[in-house]
Amino acid sequence: MFNTISMIGLGYIGLPTATLFASRKKKVIGVDVSEHAVNTINQGKIHIIEPELDMLVQAAVTAGYLRATTKPEPAEAFLIAVPTPFTDGHKPDLSYIEAAALSIAPVLKKGNLVILESTSPVGTTDQLAAWLAAARPDLTFPQQAAEAADIQIAYCPERVLPGRVVQELVANDRVIGGMTRTATFMAAALYKSFVNGDLVATNARTAEMCKLTENSFRDVNIAFANELSMICDKLDINVWELISLANRHPRVHILQPGAGVGGHCIAVDPWFIVDTAPEQARIIRMAREVNDHKPEWVLDIIKAAIIEVLAANPGKSMSEIKVACLGLAFKPDIDDLRESPAVEIALKASQLGCQILAVEPNIAALPVKLARPNLSLASLEQAFSNADVVCVLVKHRPFIDAASRIREHAKAIDAVGLFPF
Repeated sequence: MFNTISMIGLGYIGLPTATLFASRKKKVIGVDVSEHAVNTINQGKIHIIEPELDMLVQAAVTAGYLRATTKPEPAEAFLIAVPTPFTDGHKPDLSYIEAAALSIAPVLKKGNLVILESTSPVGTTDQLAAWLAAARPDLTFPQQAAEAADIQIAYCPERVLPGRVVQELVANDRVIGGMTRTATFMAAALYKSFVNGDLVATNARTAEMCKLTENSFRDVNIAFANELSMICDKLDINVWELISLANRHPRVHILQPGAGVGGHCIAVDPWFIVDTAPEQARIIRMAREVNDHKPEWVLDIIKAAIIEVLAANPGKSMSEIKVACLGLAFKPDIDDLRESPAVEIALKASQLGCQILAVEPNIAALPVKLARPNLSLASLEQAFSNADVVCVLVKHRPFIDAASRIREHAKAIDAVGLFPF
């Protein structure tokens, strides 16, 4: 049914999705504003870290099924997987989706399918359709002609875990929300080419809310664990032991606390619900506030440890203090720093005037956001040798392997349960 597919956005979701279509011998035209990403992909390489993806991309490019460019070209189906961040005040920023819509509008033709995959506030798919209709008055869209529209539009969010994206894109169930039944049918036929999970039909608004609900559910549960960790610290109780004991109840499953919540989904999506229904979304808002506060709480512990070091070494100045922040990614064993609480902690710790040794084994260089004269990328060994304070912010595998050495450090702070008991 679809032989040529265009993927708008070649990031952590767009590239794996495009590659899986290509692996099924579909011609895929990947589009991204980053010339670096485009050039890297066209060389059969990847610009992100994701298991299995490098081999799949190399095979797809070599076989001629995947090609990247910076400008959209005609295709039969267009999938949009671009960022949807929020602005100041936690207001949704749909400018990337609007830009994607305007970029594909000139090459749309009758019979095309447009699918929005980006996590979005309820009503965004309708807005996408409106932008496209305004740009192409010569074509009809679902809000104008329903089932008979020239261009059909659907919403289909991903639900994958970084580090397992390739596997989960294939195995997980997929919610497909068409603006019409025709759009839903067309989208299901497209995804069926590589998805082994169930393809579950609904409408676009329900599909949008479903994605936000899934991530808000997780956020609320993480907030409970993070709040417990702060309560237990005040009461001098080991939160890791407490959770282990409580989870022996047959109907209790408390998650593990951390340094906060990061990433492009859980740290962002609940705010879309709050923005849409501020008076009703009370628990969701509170959970976001708890999780957003957790990095500040960890920073206070780091400050206390620095004060103890200075008190024990009267001749030492703040500028001589070295704090090792173990981990910058928003979750273990990936290179994704988006909305990472560890990044926030490292930045704010650097503002204290001490030296920050950022230990992140999954990146080769610090991003521009972390460009500070007193913040540098360091190895784990350098941290052991030089740091006055060591704070574990992400449970990366190399840190798990070195847990006993980290624990022996005179000023070791464990924000993620690296050594729970």
